[in-house]
Amino acid sequence: MVSRRTLIMSGLSVAALGTAGYGLWPRLGAYTDQAMRQRQLLSADPGMMDVVRLATLAANGHNTQPWRFGVDGETLRIFPDMSRRTAVVDPDDHHLYVSLGCAAENAVLSAAAQGRGADLTIQSGPETSVTIGLRPGPERASTLYRAIPQRQSTRSIYDAEPISAQDMALLTAAAREEGVAVLFFTEPADCEAILDLVIAGNSAQMDDPAFVEELRAWIRFSPDQALATRDGLFSACSGNPVMPGWIGDLVFGAVFRKDSENDKYRDQIRSSAGIAVFVGDKADPEHWIKVGRSFQRFALQATAMGIRNAHINQPIEVPTLRPQFAQWLGMPDARPDLIVRFGRAPALPMSLRRPVADVVM
Repeated sequence: MVSRRTLIMSGLSVAALGTAGYGLWPRLGAYTDQAMRQRQLLSADPGMMDVVRLATLAANGHNTQPWRFGVDGETLRIFPDMSRRTAVVDPDDHHLYVSLGCAAENAVLSAAAQGRGADLTIQSGPETSVTIGLRPGPERASTLYRAIPQRQSTRSIYDAEPISAQDMALLTAAAREEGVAVLFFTEPADCEAILDLVIAGNSAQMDDPAFVEELRAWIRFSPDQALATRDGLFSACSGNPVMPGWIGDLVFGAVFRKDSENDKYRDQIRSSAGIAVFVGDKADPEHWIKVGRSFQRFALQATAMGIRNAHINQPIEVPTLRPQFAQWLGMPDARPDLIVRFGRAPALPMSLRRPVADVVM
């Protein structure tokens, strides 16, 4: 989702690995097979576990999958999994609750495709949760539902082509959610202004050893690592080389550098058609969940039209920059929630999810 970083390894070649040799590079066959099995629409005789599986394909920060599901008859509850929080980049659990909203939206869309209506409520408390009560309803296998298996955070260079007014109208309509404002920026001057704040935020994060170490803990360099955990940021999903984990650990510090990361963000943002900013009416878990629902529909509508997206959340993740960004938006009293670039590009390999049995209580 919701906060992602790309490990830059463009200068790393097989020759640079010396005696390690090409034979040690992992293959993607088993990984790709598992991703394809997970990313299917509803089975012929779907049940609540199918709804949960599709809910887990939602966007979420660092692919930590910070959710737990409770199933009781026709009621589905979604709880935060605080053991999977990212305390450095997300100390107030903002991204975590946005992730819950994304999962809830997938569940509602999947239930509709089964012929079930959904009554969604948000329970506030020490651990704010979501309850979705299902009931008979019309069967509606919507365009957004069909896009669930293909949606991804595509952290690559886009084609720099503008999005048509008609497509922008569809994105705007999909993201509409009570309590959430979505602002779109497509003018180069606006995108450059946001880029300046992204670079400032990325530089601050790259200078923070705790941030770098937390990010490193969620990177999966090889398909074997990704298959073992079925979470985290697999290198191939960011368009980077795969390699045995022990080699990745050795080269990480040498290639993950502030200047190269900043150059990457310049290229990526300048290749994008525009930037969307999501702002909840209040800075609390209830509205962060609403932001997640809004963003998930935006991302699914974009996916259905062949439009990619990726997060550039640094200006809201660095506390000293967040008020400056809000002021630039003309919303000085707000807490901006998500910053997302969008444009057209080929898909990258899909990320994995944990088995349903591991996330259902």
